[in-house]
Amino acid sequence: MNNISPLASVSPDAKLGDNIEIGPFAYVEGDVEIGDGCKIFPHANVFQYVKMGKNCQIYPGAVVGAVPQDLKFEGEVTYVELGDNVTVRECATINRGTKASGKYVTKVGSNTLVMSYTHVAHDCVIGEHCILVSYAGLAGETEVDDWAIIGGGTKAHQFTRVGCHAMVGGVSGINKDVPPYALCAHSPLRYVGVNIVGLRRRGFSSDTIRCIKDIYDTIYYAGMNISDGCAKVEEGFPQSVERDTILDFIRNSKRGILRACDPSERSEIE
Repeated sequence: MNNISPLASVSPDAKLGDNIEIGPFAYVEGDVEIGDGCKIFPHANVFQYVKMGKNCQIYPGAVVGAVPQDLKFEGEVTYVELGDNVTVRECATINRGTKASGKYVTKVGSNTLVMSYTHVAHDCVIGEHCILVSYAGLAGETEVDDWAIIGGGTKAHQFTRVGCHAMVGGVSGINKDVPPYALCAHSPLRYVGVNIVGLRRRGFSSDTIRCIKDIYDTIYYAGMNISDGCAKVEEGFPQSVERDTILDFIRNSKRGILRACDPSERSEIE
């Protein structure tokens, strides 16, 4: 049974699951699918062509599914897709995809938190278990892989990618790809070490974390260019999920990865 305020504006063409709450003055257009257990808070907005999984929460002032802020957009049917347990906090905005990108969809994966005043532009792909901290802004076609954290006030250039389990410090500018498992800070943004705290919290062993650090030391600090560093890692380190994730990310990077900070500024394993 759904609990829909009589003061809400909900299109009869919206497809609603079970146990949904929609508060006063919330706005839900047609061609919307909202999964079981979702809560649309007062004054939240869900525009057309949004597909929402189960147990999502859209807080007051948030706008999900507005048309792209892209002059190439011509009114075509494009989408926003939210996984399960996605939370979109106050005044955050998630725009639809575009035809020009060839993707047609903006995606936010399950168990992701989009904090207040964050902007997710057209055709972005956000993985699962991510956190976008307040006032972060992702330009079009940015990709954020699973378990990554984007610090508050950080802005990402279009087409950039943030690797899995990476953490980007607040008020940063992302103009190159952020490699997996990395901790990044400074201005301009630099690799400063491995995201040790995050990896420990997610159950990575000390040996695995040490191996990741040794891989990045080889790539960044062994006096080779990035390509030769990757070849050295492939030759010198045993196959593992973490090794292959790092190498695949770097070799498939279209914008190139961040530079490293000075060795004296590196974050070390305790």
